[in-house]
Amino acid sequence: MLLIIGTIRLPPDRLDEARPVMERMASASRAEDGCLEYSYAQDVFEPGLIRVTEVWSDRIALDAHFRAPHLADWRASWPGLGIGERKLVLYEAGEPMPT
Repeated sequence: MLLIIGTIRLPPDRLDEARPVMERMASASRAEDGCLEYSYAQDVFEPGLIRVTEVWSDRIALDAHFRAPHLADWRASWPGLGIGERKLVLYEAGEPMPT
């Protein structure tokens, strides 16, 4: 299992404009084979900071995601939405365990 955890940052006043674009990206990603979770969450303490969580079954699924047209559309939207800073990290994990 692969996890992508991190943040993106956009101007807080652009969040309403970004929300439908982010929703299209998340919905299309969630429909992909091997996507176990895909979410964005607005940080409650830092306006404009969006927390990203992705969980993929394996590298094949993730590589297919990287080639998906909706990912290219998402990336193309960044300049218009003011998305600049991105800090995403890929982790390899074992099977989930209850805590």
